[in-house]
Amino acid sequence: MPLPIYATPLEKAWHYTYRVICAAIFIFLIGPIFVIIPLSFNELPYFTFTPEMLALDPAGYSTKWYREFFTEDSWQAAVRNSLVIGVFATLISTFLGTLAALGLSRSEMPFKSGFMALLISPMIVPLIISATGMYFFYTRMGISSTHLGVIVAHAALGTPFVVITVTATLVGFDHSLIRAAASLGANPVETFFKVTMPLILPGIVSGALFAFITSFDEVVVVLFVGSVDQRTIPWKMFSGIREEIRPTILAVATLLVCVSVLLLTTLELLRRRNERLRGIRAS
Repeated sequence: MPLPIYATPLEKAWHYTYRVICAAIFIFLIGPIFVIIPLSFNELPYFTFTPEMLALDPAGYSTKWYREFFTEDSWQAAVRNSLVIGVFATLISTFLGTLAALGLSRSEMPFKSGFMALLISPMIVPLIISATGMYFFYTRMGISSTHLGVIVAHAALGTPFVVITVTATLVGFDHSLIRAAASLGANPVETFFKVTMPLILPGIVSGALFAFITSFDEVVVVLFVGSVDQRTIPWKMFSGIREEIRPTILAVATLLVCVSVLLLTTLELLRRRNERLRGIRAS
């Protein structure tokens, strides 16, 4: 946004200083990503830039670490585990979180603040404490070190994101539409799928994406609740850093960055669609 012509010298100085501060923060946050991406194409198994790379010599670059990721069985097993656990945990989180948000949106719902605090507690409690509690609880239930245990644990971590996004979508929801649908003979199920769900769908999808990202990137809980058979991509990367440092980790990190950018772009598009549905001008 350009400065107005009547801006004082002090306002102009603050305007450009503010831009410099924002640029410095952006570089501080994004800088490590800019380092990881070119290093993932290193020809040699080093985590530093070689003279050939600095000279932009094509001989110093290679895609062999990406080929290793797509061909090595242990990495592909981790990808399958991450996808299976992430998809099922997202489905459970979306179902439970949407139901909870719909209940909390009703004016006659008692103790709404207490229930909301309880539902979002997995976001507030330190993850190591949650992981420890899940380990002892799931061990007693007999689902520790199983895919089911990891899925349920990740669903518990992802549900708060669904509750928050769907609740935010329901803030501007016109409940008179539900009464209108009922007056026209629609039962509660028909009302939900034909009236409520189309209007809150952007919030549901946004919450589902957040839940999937949470499950896909989570490593602490799966270390406690899972076993080698449930080793996910973050667990594989964590163990790789401790046991055998190879640039394949950088290649995987680059791919995860691309996936994150794609998901965040989808979330932004859904946010704008939600604002259009609610009659809010997208910024």
